Amino acid sequence: MLVLSRKTKEKILIGKDIVINVLEIEGNSVKIGIKAPKDISILRMEVFEKIQNENIASASKEPEEITQAMDLFKKKLSKE
Repeated sequence: MLVLSRKTKEKILIGKDIVINVLEIEGNSVKIGIKAPKDISILRMEVFEKIQNENIASASKEPEEITQAMDLFKKKLSKE
């Protein structure tokens, strides 16, 4: 892991097209800006971990639970 110290308004370049900009430092909080191509996904780690955990939980569902969910979905569509 590369560890850098930066001051407000200083930047870090990753590759040729990702720029991390230190916008503000206040107490224990650092506000950063990230400029990257649109095809690069940028997520906070806690959001990424939550998505991963939900995907794992969904994949471990029993077939009958999935069938029940599909039946409910079909009923809802038929009422509309």
